[in-house]
Amino acid sequence: MKHQQSDQVSSRIFTIPNILSFVRLLLVPVFLVLIVRGEDGLALLVLVISSITDFLDGVIARRLNQITRLGQLLDPAADRLFIFTALIGLAVRGVIPWWLVIVIVGRDAMLAILGILLANFGYGPLPVHHLGKLATFCMFYALPILMIGQAFPALAWITAPCGWAFALWGAFLYWWAGFIYLRETVRVSRIPRPGVGIESDTLGHY
Repeated sequence: MKHQQSDQVSSRIFTIPNILSFVRLLLVPVFLVLIVRGEDGLALLVLVISSITDFLDGVIARRLNQITRLGQLLDPAADRLFIFTALIGLAVRGVIPWWLVIVIVGRDAMLAILGILLANFGYGPLPVHHLGKLATFCMFYALPILMIGQAFPALAWITAPCGWAFALWGAFLYWWAGFIYLRETVRVSRIPRPGVGIESDTLGHY
């Protein structure tokens, strides 16, 4: 019974984890301004604070049974925004090429379109694929590592190759997962549409 209660998702808005997620969202524009201005040390500090709040909101949500639908939206949204702002900020400064920004943003734009198509066929949102999680993990390491090389040029000889290795693998895995989502969308769209909408669990085997 306790396990079932801890898995319940509420519709509450003002919870401690959600407030922490809001704080992370407020830090996004600060993070972007710091990167564009070349204050990489402070930008890294903001990223560390964001990572700490990300860890805490997950722990608190589970411990206090404060898992909410809003929190399930805010948490990945904050992660995505930090990646996008880091990409844009570093591209503006010429640290990374714009094609990398287009590759990452283009893939997420494709997923948004696929989500709309699935909704039209009565399906829920696409479940997160483990390759997508791995790609996000790579980008989360790639961009801060590249920023460390900008903040501390003496370390650039090691941070540049490591950061680019993570970035290229992340971009590749993003699109690998994206093509899997595309294939699954095509598959389910060919299934005769039932009278009642099918839950996204039908995609869960991916």
